[in-house]
Amino acid sequence: MLHHHQQQQLQRPRRRCEGTAMGVIVLDLRPGNGIGPFSLGMPICEAFAQIEQQPNIYDVVHVKHFDEEPLKLDIVLSFPDHGFHLRFDPWSQRLRLIEIFDVKRLQMRYATSLIGGSSNLATFVAVYALFGPTFPGICDKDRGVYTLFYPGLSFAFPIPSQYTDCCHDREAELPLEFPDGTTPVTCRVSIYDGSADKKVGVGSLMHKASAPPLLPGNLYMEEVHVKLGEELYFSIGGQHIPFGASPQDVWTELGHPCGIHQKQVDQMVIHSASDPRPRTTLCGDYFYNYFTRGLDILFDGQTHRIKKFVLHTNYPGHADFNSYIKCNFVIQGSDLDYSKQSITPSTKWDQVKEILGDCGRAAIQTQGSTDNPFGSTFVYGYQNVAFEVMKNDYIATVTLFQS
Repeated sequence: MLHHHQQQQLQRPRRRCEGTAMGVIVLDLRPGNGIGPFSLGMPICEAFAQIEQQPNIYDVVHVKHFDEEPLKLDIVLSFPDHGFHLRFDPWSQRLRLIEIFDVKRLQMRYATSLIGGSSNLATFVAVYALFGPTFPGICDKDRGVYTLFYPGLSFAFPIPSQYTDCCHDREAELPLEFPDGTTPVTCRVSIYDGSADKKVGVGSLMHKASAPPLLPGNLYMEEVHVKLGEELYFSIGGQHIPFGASPQDVWTELGHPCGIHQKQVDQMVIHSASDPRPRTTLCGDYFYNYFTRGLDILFDGQTHRIKKFVLHTNYPGHADFNSYIKCNFVIQGSDLDYSKQSITPSTKWDQVKEILGDCGRAAIQTQGSTDNPFGSTFVYGYQNVAFEVMKNDYIATVTLFQS
């Protein structure tokens, strides 16, 4: 499926110290938990933050996702120089699986021992010596792969086709060496949440890995209920933020914003001939940015009252990707029958039109073709709400206002 993915390369000038000249780095291996600075369950924005803190180590990163159906396949951060990649669940954008696909390129430290890299080949014998005995693994004859499982950790070994009979049935012992004297070497290491006692490995077993459950009270992607034209309600914290609230109200309810900035003059104003305002670049209005909640709040520069909310879905393929955590909104309105229908970040544009009715032509919102490789988006307006829609028909942002 890789040809369908959009690949975005974070390529930086090479600044390698001697130790990484061959691309081999040493990362701590934590079975069931993570590797190096990457922990299972972490949001994708935290992984990017770790990468940006160590640009000399993670100097080539590929971001892969399925452009047309972003919720269908994982978002993958791949480190080709170091032979591993991180798989994020596309809906929650949390790390669910770490795969080391080239153990010669990555050295792992477990307890006080090293395994992997060019000097400490991860052979079947070495794995057994380091991690101890375990139950017989699973043999996949069609793929020619034998997988050995530990809690939250698995090792896959390729079996030459002439020796697949060494594994007679699905659960089998693998010989320490094949009849020709060669010994199996790991072709893939998987690190996953072991709490559910699932066996995760290659092929169909890969899909069994899920991110560990969030701890109670964790605010990551809490549901934000929208009452059109009225307010936002935060389901875990219990805050109500209505239109017309003051900056002090918002500070009290949500804490201090991650950023504050002046609003540029609205490019959409040009579509309103009756608007008397001069076309200056800044107006008096200002935004509070809450990147960690996936939303912006716009205050009127004269009255200092909330006039708009902007909610972000953080889909890869949008110019704002990785600027905000995904906002897990649920839009309900007095005129929506909630039992049947609400609009969430997973709702596609066709479904929005079924729920709210057709709203006519879109205004095209381009973010400058030179610095935005992602293409234009389309903005559709209804009473009290506007949707910015990407080319793949998914919602990029929702703007809430009072008509």
